[in-house]
Amino acid sequence: MKYVDEFRNPKAVEALSREIHQITRHSWTIMEVCGGQTHSIVRYGLDRLLPPEISLIHGPGCPVCVTPIELINTACELAKIPKVILCSFGDMLRVPGTNEDLLKIKAQGGDVRIIYSPLDAVAIAKANPSRQIVIFAVGFETTAPAQAMAILQAQRMELENFFVLVAHVLVPPAMEALLSSPENRIQGFLAAGHVCTIMGYDMYEPISEKFQVPIVVTGFEPVDILEGVKMVVDQLEEGRSAVENQYARSVHRSGNLEAQKVINEVFEPSSRIWRGIGNIPKSGLQLRLAFTQFDALQQFHDRIHLTDVTTSPPSECQSGRILQGLMKPSDCPAFGTRCTPDHPLGAPMVSSEGACAAYFQYRPSRVAQL
Repeated sequence: MKYVDEFRNPKAVEALSREIHQITRHSWTIMEVCGGQTHSIVRYGLDRLLPPEISLIHGPGCPVCVTPIELINTACELAKIPKVILCSFGDMLRVPGTNEDLLKIKAQGGDVRIIYSPLDAVAIAKANPSRQIVIFAVGFETTAPAQAMAILQAQRMELENFFVLVAHVLVPPAMEALLSSPENRIQGFLAAGHVCTIMGYDMYEPISEKFQVPIVVTGFEPVDILEGVKMVVDQLEEGRSAVENQYARSVHRSGNLEAQKVINEVFEPSSRIWRGIGNIPKSGLQLRLAFTQFDALQQFHDRIHLTDVTTSPPSECQSGRILQGLMKPSDCPAFGTRCTPDHPLGAPMVSSEGACAAYFQYRPSRVAQL
């Protein structure tokens, strides 16, 4: 299959592994930001093909994982309201709130529906004029254009029963927050190719310059990732720090201007709490004033209990440290025993892009020995 098979070619992977071994002279710590990249790394054992001097650590690149407990609790409360249809992507249903998740609400009779596109929720709203439809809008810049288009479509259709619980987050502010942490040990980044397909990569240039770290935009297949690692190591060994683009078949420097235009028409930056990390200024999106009639928090504020107090996950859950690259899933004492996909303590164990889910699925030896 074009653009897949050639990027999973074993000979190309072996050649890149040899090249990385040859150029590596020092110890380096590189973070892949995207959860999709994490799953590829663990699935194909790419980290095991690297020299021992190179450590790949996993970042907060899973939007489901970083959605704060407060918003999960809010979504659960919304789903309990009579005549509300709560629409969500499937992997949000198992993410634990304080006492329950959306799957439990659905089992108890709440009308929770899995959608595959925000436009599905628009169709549900049109087909159910006597019901109130709320879409749990989760994602990075990648999914924000589709969500914005759904809101614009609802506006054009004059739907008065369509609302959005916005939980979109932005990657660059999170990267800057990680680099500013006193615990930071990141020396280079693999940036997410799908985010950069939308937003371009010029937004990373000030970060690279400020913190003197290489940032390489990378795809998701084994050859993509190893090429990205090689490009980062080349820079580190040469004492350089710049933004480079490995994923040229999809990403251009300025990104998709039309997609950016629709995002900016509907949304504006806002501060956002990230699960396990805390508040990061200008790291989220909120509806602009012209679209606040679609804001679920505004519509249902008198029917749900909201709190400004940050809710912490169970004390045993190490998801915050895992999302910051300070710990790997297999280092968590609860991994594979008290925390499993059937009984998760934190979101990274149930999200399709979660690091803990990747380790549980592809590295079962850790689970088996416990």
